[in-house]
Amino acid sequence: MSVSSPSGPAFPGNFLWGTATAAYQVEGAAAAGGRTPSIWDTFSHTPGLVTNGDTGDVACDHYHRLEEDLDMLAELGVGAYRFSISWSRVLPNGGTQLNPKGVDFYSALVDGLRGRGIAPVATLYHWDLPQELEDAGGWPHRDTAERFAEYAGRLGGALGDRVHTWITLNEPWCSAYLGYGSGVHAPARTEPAAALAAVHHLNLGHGLAVRALRASVDPAARVGVTLNLHHVRGVSDADTDAVRRIDALANRAFLGPMLAGAYPPDLIEDTASVTDWSFVRDGDTAAAQAPLDLLGVNYYNPVLVRQWDGASPRSTADGHADGAASPWIAAGDVEFVRQPGPYTQMGWNIDETGLTELLLRLHRDYPGLPMMITENGAAFDDVVDADGRIRDEARIDYLRRHLGAVAEAVGGGADVRGYFVWSLMDNFEWAHGYGKTFGIVHVDRETMRRTWKESAHWYRGVVAANALPATG
Repeated sequence: MSVSSPSGPAFPGNFLWGTATAAYQVEGAAAAGGRTPSIWDTFSHTPGLVTNGDTGDVACDHYHRLEEDLDMLAELGVGAYRFSISWSRVLPNGGTQLNPKGVDFYSALVDGLRGRGIAPVATLYHWDLPQELEDAGGWPHRDTAERFAEYAGRLGGALGDRVHTWITLNEPWCSAYLGYGSGVHAPARTEPAAALAAVHHLNLGHGLAVRALRASVDPAARVGVTLNLHHVRGVSDADTDAVRRIDALANRAFLGPMLAGAYPPDLIEDTASVTDWSFVRDGDTAAAQAPLDLLGVNYYNPVLVRQWDGASPRSTADGHADGAASPWIAAGDVEFVRQPGPYTQMGWNIDETGLTELLLRLHRDYPGLPMMITENGAAFDDVVDADGRIRDEARIDYLRRHLGAVAEAVGGGADVRGYFVWSLMDNFEWAHGYGKTFGIVHVDRETMRRTWKESAHWYRGVVAANALPATG
């Protein structure tokens, strides 16, 4: 598929274009090379928790198809590849001794990227806590934060001379609230107080890990964190308090400690009925705040809220069934409202304006902090046509809209330095199994054959031009 000459927005000359995956979603080889189970192995093998009983045992078999996938990245023309490291593969059983076979796999990945002129962007934690650490208490326990810092230091020592950018955590909101609040993610616990303790220990672990990385990696390497910040809007002016409360839980619970060294007082007050926050010790928030080279922003859609009157039928637009445990701790009277379409396969509305507004808000609140879009993309019901092509025009339109939103934010002064499309290929979409497809490359579940969708060809043209095309 050819792309016409660019006449749309251009991006800064040093803009970093990439794509992203996560270890449990693509690697497979669940028991190969000394890897031991993570909480997602346990979750996916528990009947009824994942659609169709799917697991990540094989996933995309990336572990065995590394060279093929590296060649695919090179052909795509991206300047960077964001991947995550399986904690259980490099430190089996949640232990402290590096597993040579696990380290060798990531060393080959890093060297293979560098040899093809692609910058390695390594995420230390994309939700796959070693099961042994969960058995010992998981993220609600302080020891997990300390163990995470030890893990960061060991990986920094093993790979830190070659990795371009380190990301400590991916979307700690999901790890805390979906893992320990609503239970729809591993480890499937529904304990509101534990979810808030997990929030804190993820923040603390991040800060400790940044320091461990700084002490063990090349000084030129960048260190950051990735947050799935929610762009929250109210239905009307009467809903400003509902917006404030969700913003505190979703955004400021992480931005506050990580970037300002303090939790927002309103968050503590809002959740006082659930916990007294006694797990926060003196010096913790100062430890959570560590100088960052970048803030990774993951964005898919905005959210719309209003104050619920307690009587009318309640919307379940936040994704949890009525009566089920909610990820929104102590916010039971806030209602999430379904927004106008169009929608993705996930049921998420498509609204790129939220991305521009979010980036400009971050620019105002944290001036001078560089940002990268570390995930953005969409799942659609892709169809392989009779000629073997996958004409995913809806995905191309989604990407075009959102890249335009990034360009608009850059024009407004936001320091956005890169964009990573989610995802490189169709993979294990957590509790949804393999039924939701975010990839720009199709993966045949029987043969593992990779087939470029039209969106991959389109994206390659954008990367090559460093600008949006005149037409699709």
